[in-house]
This record gives sequence, structure tokens and C-alpha cells, in this order.
Amino acid sequence: MKKLNFGIIGCGRIAYKHAEAIKKNEKGNLLYVCDIIEERAVDYKNKYDAEEYFIDYHEMLERPDLDVVNICTPSGMHAEMGIAAAKAGKHVIVEKPMALSLKDADDLIKACEENGVKLAVCFQNRFNLPVQKLRKALEEGRFGKLTHGSAVVRWFRPQEYYDQAPWRGTWAMDGGCLMNQAIHNIDLLQWMMGPVESVFGYTATNLRKIEAEDVGVAVLKFKSGALGVIEASTTIYPENLEETLAIFGEKGTVVLGGIAVNKIETWKFADSQDENGDIEKHQQDVPNVYGFGHNALIEDFIHAVVNNRKPYIDGKEGRNALEIVLSIYQNNSI
Repeated sequence: MKKLNFGIIGCGRIAYKHAEAIKKNEKGNLLYVCDIIEERAVDYKNKYDAEEYFIDYHEMLERPDLDVVNICTPSGMHAEMGIAAAKAGKHVIVEKPMALSLKDADDLIKACEENGVKLAVCFQNRFNLPVQKLRKALEEGRFGKLTHGSAVVRWFRPQEYYDQAPWRGTWAMDGGCLMNQAIHNIDLLQWMMGPVESVFGYTATNLRKIEAEDVGVAVLKFKSGALGVIEASTTIYPENLEETLAIFGEKGTVVLGGIAVNKIETWKFADSQDENGDIEKHQQDVPNVYGFGHNALIEDFIHAVVNNRKPYIDGKEGRNALEIVLSIYQNNSI
């Protein structure tokens, strides 16, 4: 089959995961890169052997040989760029969060639908081996009735992290620890527990000099009657401590941990299946919080385009976690 030509917009902190995943896939070709800082664009072009670099993403979107656009810019730009890509007839992969408002998220989903292009949101941790094993157990009904669950992200981001770029920690371009860091785990919690009925939370800006929150806590009630807890922070001293997802039911208990929800810490079910070897196969060692999920996400997206099906994490799936975070923000003021 013909390779799909990819173009990356934004050559910052996360873009290398997209570039590496595209380069590793024999069905993908990294054709273009774009960044408003020319030096970064040139560096990415040379490092990943792209054909051309751009400073203006509109110029890149005009290229007829471009099939897929990966949006890796500050969050406040995601929807605008995704809509422009869709109107140019390009398929869209957008980093989390897909937007900073539900209206922008809905506009992006609508633009992709109206222009007949695919849309995927980068919640790559859904592809983690432990997460996939947990999802399978849920679908098989091994938990019985779900009672409650929790998503905990206890990370460290020093003031220097926020000072590296003026958009970090702002309401217009970023949000705080819930929107930027914890949204991955929030996505996993709602994916496992189901639709949310109500949310209440508190946020605070206790240590970092930013507009948005550096600590957030919330409680959720799911439509099933199960309850949930979210805790997120970027103030943990002196380094990242944990990212933990816990799911509890009448017949099962699972806790996933590690630095990127990449380890099975607890796995207990009433059906007493012998799974020791299988559990070991599903443990992952990852070098950083980004994990390896981008590889599987790119692979899935290519298959979605070629076979004309929905991506594993489409726009409507990507919207759910955004709605939860925004609901927490609406329950308090900073």
C-alpha cells in the first residue's frame, strides 16, 4: 500500500514521540515539519529526514501530498489548527487536550466530520499493555458491579518548567495540572468506569507562579452509581512520585502504577484465574511519562484511514476527559 504522508505542527516537548512513531512505521512517512521557531523546524527536518520544513502551518496545509497532520502545539491552538487541517482535507491527530473548551472541541469534531477526515486524540496510555489487560477484564465482566475508582497523578514540575515558555500554566493556552498532566489518567478513569453523572472539585495554586492550578482534587459520581476520586499535582517534592489508576468492584481489585500507568501493582479477582505469567507479559518498562503508546496510536490511525473506520480514540472519546476537567474548574475559582 501507498505510505501515508505525515506533517507535524509544533516541534516542541512532545513532537519527538510523534516523529519517532511515524518513522518506525513502515506505512508512514514523515514528509513535513513546522514550527514558528525556524531553528527548531530545521532541526526536526534534519533529525528525522523530513522533505521540507515550514514556519507557517497554513503553507504546509496547502501541500496536496500531505495526508495526515499531527498537532503538537500549545493546547490553546489545537482546535484552530485542527479545523484548518480538516478544511484542507487532511486527517488530524491532535495532542491532548484536544481543545480548552467544549465548544472548540465540538467545532473540531464537526469540521472533521463535515470534511470527511479522521480525527484521533492522543490519549496514548490507553494502548499500554497493563491498561489493555484491565480493559479486557472489565469487558469480560470480571469485576462484577463497580464500586469506585481513583486517578492519582503526583508529579513534580519546578518553576523553571513553567518559565521555559510563556504559555505554560496560562488559561488561554494550557490550563493547570488537571488539564495538562492528569488528563491522561482522568481519561483512563472515565473509560473504565463509564459515563459521569456529576463532578465536584477544588483547585489551588499553592507553589508555582502560574495562572492555573498546581493542585487539584475532585469527586465524581458515575451514572452506574459508582464513585470516583481524582488527585493531581505538579508540586511533589523532589520528583515525580506516581501515576496510579485503581478500579474496585464486588469481585475484583486492580491497581496500575509506575511512571506512566505501565505496571500492574495489584491484580485480584474472585474467579481465581492463574494469570501470573500473563501479568508478567503485560508489565512495561518505560523511559519516561510518555511511554510507548504513540507507536500503537499511529499504527491504529493508519489502519483507520486505510480501512475507513473510526480511530481507537476519536474526537468524541477525546472530549470526555476534557468535559470532566472543565466541570472541576467550574466548581471553584482560583
